Amino acid sequence: MKILMASTPATGHINPMLAIGRILMAEGHELVCLSASWLRNRIEGAGVEFRAFVPAADIDLRDAPTLAPELAALPPGLDWLRVAIERFFIDRIVPQHESVLQVLRDFPADVIIGDNTFFGVLPMLLGPRAQRPPVVLCGTFFLHSKRDDGAPHFLGLPPAATPADRETYKAIAEEYDRMVDHPANEMLNRVLAGFGVGPLTQSMFDAVVALADAYMQLTVPSFEYPRPVPPTVHFVGTPPIISRQAPLPAWAHELDGSRKVVLVTQGTFANHDLGLLVAPTLAALESERDLLVVATTGGRPVDAIPGHIPGNARVASYLPFEWLLPRVDVLVTNGGYGSVNQALSFGIPLVTAGLTEDKADVNARIAWSGVGINLATNEPTPTAVRAAVRSVIDKGHYRARAAAMAEEFARLDTRSEILRIIDDVVRPAATGRTRLERKRSEMSAA
Repeated sequence: MKILMASTPATGHINPMLAIGRILMAEGHELVCLSASWLRNRIEGAGVEFRAFVPAADIDLRDAPTLAPELAALPPGLDWLRVAIERFFIDRIVPQHESVLQVLRDFPADVIIGDNTFFGVLPMLLGPRAQRPPVVLCGTFFLHSKRDDGAPHFLGLPPAATPADRETYKAIAEEYDRMVDHPANEMLNRVLAGFGVGPLTQSMFDAVVALADAYMQLTVPSFEYPRPVPPTVHFVGTPPIISRQAPLPAWAHELDGSRKVVLVTQGTFANHDLGLLVAPTLAALESERDLLVVATTGGRPVDAIPGHIPGNARVASYLPFEWLLPRVDVLVTNGGYGSVNQALSFGIPLVTAGLTEDKADVNARIAWSGVGINLATNEPTPTAVRAAVRSVIDKGHYRARAAAMAEEFARLDTRSEILRIIDDVVRPAATGRTRLERKRSEMSAA
């Protein structure tokens, strides 16, 4: 089978896509990955053939100020979110779509697999089904599907607990629609009209979940708010960590179980200022002699961490997570979806502090599910971090909830689920129906 994988050019999106790609290549499938040029080495290092976006889509999302300089003048809020959606996603639809068609001309893929924010496939999903390959999308952040309580996404709102909450959420949703969804959709529909498709009446984030031939959400059901979801959605757990992406540190032997290990990371995207979370965590836990604090800078030099490095801390630019996570007792993070789900698959409870991108919603789910403490800020104080870490370590219920979720991850055979889902959308039976459709027919007959 020929598979075209297309990824938004951000580490948190490409990493799980490559992990899925390795599963598929192990089955003998031919894989080409389409993304930005700065990711070429990472993609080819995973053994995958690389193709670059056309220039207008060949961007580096780590350099957000250059891509959307107007964001610098906007405070965090709904105006900031609208501009980010327009610049980072809507502006890239035309060149991303052109990039896909360019690859398909000499690589006639049997299926396209993309991450959930690769909107270059949206014109295809809205167009004639017979004129495109099947499209499978992967939920690399929280599930975008309409909530029963009417709350909008990206604001970190937990499920409504009372009628008063619902009334509050209704007012928030009206303001959100006025300032974000409505103007963004007007711009989006002008773009889609150029392809002769549309218009959309829902947000693009919600639309692709329902329009994809299959949508693989990279978590377990217990980490999502309960609500009806489109039939396209499949919870598949978290893909395996790609091993040996970093060497063991010289201090690896110190993680011998004699001290509790606290890992702190700001990921590889929102790590431009390591003073937001890494430095406050190091300062917070400096006097906690029963703890060994491990910090990773997500590719930045370790001297980018402001302040001094305490004696009970060990730092590295990158670390091999397949080795590290089984040794971690608490993860302190700003809430990257991939690292959060990896931690939960190992039963690690969390302390989170992050409001940007999708992180407010991820961190709200951490508090709601009971697997950790959400500090609900971008800039936690050392005092707040210390209290939260000690609470997670000293009170067993957070670890118990994380352990229960790890058991749920373990019950999901991620590899088999991914292979089954792709087979269901690609391989027609003699009757012209997919295996999934045949199974449904057999169940109905029974």
